Formats: sequence, structure tokens, C-alpha cells
Amino acid sequence: MTIDNALQNLDNEKTVKLFSEIYGPGESVFAGQKRRYTNLIEQFRKRFGDDEIRIFSCPGRSEIGGNHTDHNHGKVLAASIQKDCIAVISKTIDNSISIYDECYHEDYRIDLKGGLAPVQNEKGSIALVRGIAAGFGKMSFTAGGFKACVSSEVLSGSGVSSSAAFEMLICGILNRLYNNGKIPVEQRARIGQYAENNYWGKNSGLLDQMACAFGGMVAMDFKDPSAPVVKEIPFDFAAQNYRLILVDTGGSHANLSEAYSAIPGEMKSVASFFGKEVLRDVPLKDIIKNLPTLRSKYGDRAVLRSLHFVEENSRVDAEVKALGENDFSAFLHLVNESGDSSYKWLQNVAIPTDSMTEQKIPVCLALTELFFHLHNIEGACRVHGGGFAGVIQVFIPTENVGEYTAWMLQGLGVSEDLASSEGPVFVMSVRHQGFLEIEL
Repeated sequence: MTIDNALQNLDNEKTVKLFSEIYGPGESVFAGQKRRYTNLIEQFRKRFGDDEIRIFSCPGRSEIGGNHTDHNHGKVLAASIQKDCIAVISKTIDNSISIYDECYHEDYRIDLKGGLAPVQNEKGSIALVRGIAAGFGKMSFTAGGFKACVSSEVLSGSGVSSSAAFEMLICGILNRLYNNGKIPVEQRARIGQYAENNYWGKNSGLLDQMACAFGGMVAMDFKDPSAPVVKEIPFDFAAQNYRLILVDTGGSHANLSEAYSAIPGEMKSVASFFGKEVLRDVPLKDIIKNLPTLRSKYGDRAVLRSLHFVEENSRVDAEVKALGENDFSAFLHLVNESGDSSYKWLQNVAIPTDSMTEQKIPVCLALTELFFHLHNIEGACRVHGGGFAGVIQVFIPTENVGEYTAWMLQGLGVSEDLASSEGPVFVMSVRHQGFLEIEL
């Protein structure tokens, strides 16, 4: 479509309905997204001219259950959220990818014929795009040129997978432009994981990429990572008069790759004692039977993290069962159990420093638990995503959302005048579409 047609169609009934499905209902929501899309389209015209354009979107994700299980072939419950990464793009024939990222004011070009090996000290989205292009070739798919302007509302460095949303956006674009849209989600997710592992040095599993690309709430079993079992979970939190809330604690996990990599590394070291590569293949009874030797050989933290994996893996099944039986009270109890295990056993709630004086996630969890107790609320809270810094996840009755928001703003020292769609308290909804083309 032409740029002028795209701008005109932002006001039509079809677009209003589509934006309501993706971002939620309400005139203010639509008005905000209309401004966002208009600005990005105009930015494309300013930088690249009046070419024919296409528009794509990929959401962030919220991990509901299964904290740090996917990288050891475990089980996860996750959902796409309405915060997304969008791109206005045009296909090119010069075998280069040119991207302007308005959020980070990054402007870069990658020559696909100029070698796609990792570049020393290259970081951020340019490293991921280079890794994705290399991954397409490695898996015998086609990567070609395009130019794009990108905008993201997925919170960076906070545990809702801004990097995975961006990766799945780029993978989806290359899939549509050069591979007839035929590359399955699982393979696109592995390409994103390949880019993170080899071009960013982040030892991630497949959870983030799969949850972003699929859409909706899904239970995923990574026992065979080459063919994950994915099950849609048709559950509506709003129908229970509860809302999913993410609270940005004010810390970023952007520079904590070493802390994240240590978790799967320690789990796999325990698995190696039993001649296995991952903990999914090690029964709990074997860990308990060999506990003294494991503690002596690998350390107490590695053993605790391994115990967390085994119990958290089983907990995902219990959460799926509770939702399937519409037993929301049991589900909330399991979310709290997950948070307790992540805090005590997995130990990913505070940035690992010598002084340990900065503990933003524990403070926000404490504030939330106090709110539950003071108001006699049945709710749930836990560290979210990779942990150490970033956000916490909260399930709270809809009628208490406003009061809870004010409580957290006061605790975080943020005036209500400054609080907005930029946080720090985000009321989330499950987005049922994963990666998609926005057809205006």
C-alpha cells in the first residue's frame, strides 16, 4: 500500500476494530496507537521516501508459570501481551537491511553479502539482526533486503522480552518477504534463540520467542526442543474479575547476562552428574539420594536451583489443570508457590552484588503482599521472567486495581501525575494474535 493510503486507512472502521482487538478497547487507546502508527509511517517517508509499504507487529510476552525451566527442556505457561514492537517496511533488491529504531535512535545498515559473522563488541538490535540473517542461512532459508522504521512499546530490560519481540518481528518479516510465509513458528523461534546465544552472548531458552510469536495464552513443553508441544489455554482473567499487572521495579536486567547464564549452567552441571545434559531427564528422587555429593561437588545454590526446576516443572501442569477446571483460587495459590520457590530456591530476585543493598524486586513484592494482607485480598505475586531486576507479576481483583496502583506509586516514590502508559504499573491484557501483518 502507499503511504498516503495507509495514513487515510488509520481512521476506518476496520482499523478501529483491529486496534481494539490488539491493544484493547477505548477511544484513548485507539487515539494513542493512531498517533504511534502515524508517526512511524511519517518517519519512514522522511527517511526512505514514498515507497510502497507493509506494516508488521509482534507482541511481548508475560511468563505465567515455569520460571527458568525452558532452558533445561521444561514446561512453561506464557501469554502474549498487548505491548508490541511494530515496523513499517519496504522490500529492497540491494541485499542489505536498513533499520531506524526510533526508541533507541539507532540507525544502521547490514550488507547481507558482506559477511554475517559476529562482529566484536557489536551489541543491541544490530547484533540480533545480523545473527538472524545468519540463522536464516544456517537453516537453509532465504534472507534478503528491506528497509524499516521500528517502534517498540515492549519494556526494555524488564523481563517482558523486548529482545524476543524484536527478533520475532524481524524473523516474521523475512519469512513473509522471502520464504512465502512458510517457516513454522518453532523454527523462527530457534533462529531468534541462535541470534541471542551467538551474537549477544545470552544463554536463553525458547520460551520468549515462542510466546511472542504464537499469541494468546499457551502451555509449552520443551522436552524435545526441536518440536515443542504447544497447547492453547483459552482462559480469560477478566472473566474472573481479576487483572494481570506488571510492576516495573526500576531496575534493568540489560547487563546481567552472566547472572542469567549461571542459572542454566548450574542446573546442567547437576544434570551432568547423572550423565544427562538437562535436568528434565533427572528424577527428584535421584537428586535427593545424592544430595550430599551434589552439594559438595557443585555447591548449595546449584542444588537449590535444580530442586526449583523439578518442582516448578510439575507446578506448570498443576496451573494448567487449575485453569482448565476453572479453579482460579488454586491457580493463584500456585502462582504464589512459584514466586516463593523463585525467591528461596532459584534465588533470582535481587541483583547479585557484593553489598546486596539494591533489592528492588523484593521491596515491590513486600509492598504487594502487604497490600493483600491489609485489604484481605486473595491475590498472587511473583518475580517475572528472568528476574534479578525488571518487573514483578501480580494478579489482583479488578475492583482493587486503582487502589493498588496508588499504593505502589507511593511506595516507589512516583507521583500520580507522572504515572502513565509508560509505567511503572501496567495493567495487561492477553493479546490473542502473535506476529501478524497489520493490513490497513
